[in-house]
Amino acid sequence: MDKKELLVISNIDNFLYPFMIAPIIIKDIPTIEAIQNYESDEIIIVPSKNESKDIKNLFKAGVVGNILRVVNLDDGSIKVLFQGSYKAIVSEFKKDKNFGIIAVCEPIVMESLSSKERLALHEIILEYLEDVVKQDQNIIPYELLKTIEETNDLDKCIDLVANICKIEKKELFELFINPSVKDRAIKLIDILKKRTEMLKYNKKLKKEVNAKLEKTNKDYFLRQQLKQIQAELGDIAQKDEEIEKYNKLLEKKKPYISSNAYKEIKKQIQKLARQGQDTSESAVLQTYIETVLEIPFEVCKEEPFSYEDLKQELAKNHYGLKEPKERIEEFFATKTILKERKVKDNIRTILCFVGPPGVGKTSLAISISKALKKTMHRVALGGLEDINELKGHRRTYVGAMPGRIVQGFIDAKTMNVLFVLDEIDKLSSSYKGDPASVFLELLDPEQNDSFRDHYLNFDIDLSNVVFIATANDISRIPAALKDRMEIITLSSYTQVEKYHIAKEHLIKSELEKHAIKDNELVFKDDAIELMIEEYTREAGVRKLKEQIAKICRKFNKQMLDGKKKLTINKRNLDEFLEKKVYEQNKCDKEPIVGQINGLAYTSVGGDLLKIQAIMFDGKGGFELTGMLGDVMKESAKIALNVAKNYITLNKLAKVAYDKKNIFLHAPDGATPKDGPSAGLAMVCVLTSCISGKKLRQDIAMTGEVDLLGNALPIGGLKEKLIAAYKAGVKEVFLPRKNEQDLKEVPEEVKKALKITLVDKVEEILKKVLINK
Repeated sequence: MDKKELLVISNIDNFLYPFMIAPIIIKDIPTIEAIQNYESDEIIIVPSKNESKDIKNLFKAGVVGNILRVVNLDDGSIKVLFQGSYKAIVSEFKKDKNFGIIAVCEPIVMESLSSKERLALHEIILEYLEDVVKQDQNIIPYELLKTIEETNDLDKCIDLVANICKIEKKELFELFINPSVKDRAIKLIDILKKRTEMLKYNKKLKKEVNAKLEKTNKDYFLRQQLKQIQAELGDIAQKDEEIEKYNKLLEKKKPYISSNAYKEIKKQIQKLARQGQDTSESAVLQTYIETVLEIPFEVCKEEPFSYEDLKQELAKNHYGLKEPKERIEEFFATKTILKERKVKDNIRTILCFVGPPGVGKTSLAISISKALKKTMHRVALGGLEDINELKGHRRTYVGAMPGRIVQGFIDAKTMNVLFVLDEIDKLSSSYKGDPASVFLELLDPEQNDSFRDHYLNFDIDLSNVVFIATANDISRIPAALKDRMEIITLSSYTQVEKYHIAKEHLIKSELEKHAIKDNELVFKDDAIELMIEEYTREAGVRKLKEQIAKICRKFNKQMLDGKKKLTINKRNLDEFLEKKVYEQNKCDKEPIVGQINGLAYTSVGGDLLKIQAIMFDGKGGFELTGMLGDVMKESAKIALNVAKNYITLNKLAKVAYDKKNIFLHAPDGATPKDGPSAGLAMVCVLTSCISGKKLRQDIAMTGEVDLLGNALPIGGLKEKLIAAYKAGVKEVFLPRKNEQDLKEVPEEVKKALKITLVDKVEEILKKVLINK
């Protein structure tokens, strides 16, 4: 017979044979449509290795036959009644857009065999089949056994017996495609022989188990039977190998761990050895042992630290940040001297970098880790409220695991780790405990040489681990925790600093990340300055880095379209970036009644905060709007009394204001505003509002005020003066007590601004109120 191309129906249940008439349920819609559209009734049923419909999972053989009847079922599936005709070998499977899978196949031609050989082999098969039935009478129905005994077709007899024996699909396939009847018969006899031996052994096992379990219940019987089977299959031998492996690993780590740790791990290994492998406790013990032995206690060698390497890393990777870099260098210089002179290191503080997002806190930690030759591991603390996340869960709980510190060692694959405790100011406390209290132990070398993780149940020495914390808001760090840390403040960058950072670091880094050469994509200075001024608004440079990356991605696309080089300048920048979304608040030029420029410190740096006030007929009320916090509300009440007192003393009121309503507002009302820095500005704007005198708009001020009109100092001076500089302010009024903070302000800012220090609010009013 020639080769045929037939529609394939895959069958995952078992092999079908030529003499069978079998119903097949088909549920998948593509196969149903293929059968309905197929013009011939002749198809091939091909067995599948698993449930996948992929061609790779189909055996290259099957039964060719006819579809006798197709019945539509209620659930949308169909039942096909199939009658096999002959076996076929598949030379190729092809995918067809109309009929799914088509098989190129040809019949398997069976080799001839003499009648004497057929009869002899048939009798041997029946003999071994009888032995199988003796061991297990339920293995084959009586009617089927009769059919096998009465059939004169040896080939059919082999197929029938193979179909009822539990044979692996791969072995069954080899039996199916073998064209030699003799070879098939011998193979089947071997299978029946093994089956008989297995059934005999099963009986023997049951007898042995039953003899030992006369006084036990059914549950114990099942466990013993399972244990016997596992022993024969080699599971117990495998368990012994695992126990031996655990002991070897423990002995390897013994010189690097404490005696208590060694005893605890050893005890748990011995406990596992006594446990049955099917118990839940066995799984818990095995998880614990594997986790503990994964901790790299033996990888603890510290590389020699070079102070010069630290200086070079900081200088190479960070522009500006003069004071933070100096304090880091001083911190590690002291540790170097102590080590060289063999003096005990009593410095118990932990570095904590505080500043707005994107100013380089984490990158400083990366530079330190490189200089110290330590692997850096970041622990994100934002919203952490469960102390078990840090100290581990006790093993009595389901899903217990070690804490983040121990997990950090496992992830880093070394004990020589620098942990970056990110956002330590965002810790939370709840009924699950106060994580800040855990850090009091973690960050104190007096205590952390015996830090105990609940999951491990033994102490770990953390005294040689370096911890560096980062935070955005120092006021949210608990006082006791703050006392254990060396606070290093990273303030906002100026426009010039951002320009140099972009020019010297960000652009080079992003070009390298995006596989772009320096001469292919060039950023002009005016484009960099425009990105900083009008496309980003932040204290650091994170958004600026994102904008540079966005341009790199768009250029990569253009390169694939044929473009070779590109220069980004002020004129074409808007082609690569979205429309300008940030606009710096600018000061007004003309004097105005009831408006003044305050200076605020926000999460993204400083900003110009306009404060407005109006007065109208009423009953003497005072209303505040603009999402003001409690601190600013109190400042406003104090400012109103100071302003009224100043107006009364200087006889500035043109009308009786006791029966007037005063309305004070901070624009951008959807943004929450709070903090002790707007008192002086509120006094000025309320004085202007009540007196009707105009205020200069080319000035700005920051500072608090008390009831006597004294100017009180504030924080965030550098960021506020940078904001005033960006807004085009000419003169800034500051409390005299902030004079010492001016050394932190960049020289370019101090040169551009006239800075006036005051002790009393009256000094400001005399200069900002216009008498005309």
